[in-house]
Amino acid sequence: MLRDQPFLDTLIINILIGAAWHYITFFLCISVDTSFFDAEKKLYLPHKWERGGKFYSDVLKINKWKDLLPQHIGKDGFSKDHIDDVSIEYLDEFIMETCRGEWNHTMNCLLSVVLFIINNLVMAFVLSFIVFLCNLPFALIQRYNRFRLQKLRSTILRKEERARKKAEMLAAEAVGTVSE
Repeated sequence: MLRDQPFLDTLIINILIGAAWHYITFFLCISVDTSFFDAEKKLYLPHKWERGGKFYSDVLKINKWKDLLPQHIGKDGFSKDHIDDVSIEYLDEFIMETCRGEWNHTMNCLLSVVLFIINNLVMAFVLSFIVFLCNLPFALIQRYNRFRLQKLRSTILRKEERARKKAEMLAAEAVGTVSE
């Protein structure tokens, strides 16, 4: 492998492998059917320790640093910078995009396995640290935002249901008044 290669050669090869890995995961991410990124799939469901996203705000203080990191918006992409709409359809798309982003960054972290296979231990640790530093915060932000979006979605659905029931009651009262 690369264990016996000169440092500069090893570094260049690792950079090329890393770039190829990131491009492949990105291509898969945009090529896979969006149903793969369903928030109800086990991979995207909340864990008990996340406490509905409170872990990220209480322990990681994610609110203080998440907006300092850049976001990728491809051509005709979906901006996750702010909420443009509060319709259920928009929130569903936003939630799906958080799953897509989380998957992409999590898969990029798996590059570390390859790095440990092909490199000496020191090089593997250093490069893996960089890979995690460049991907893990983004995956965490996606999970944190998804929990918040799902809570907003539930709130909107409850409000819509209450409004629908109220409209039905008013309509029933109006029909009762007219028939008298």
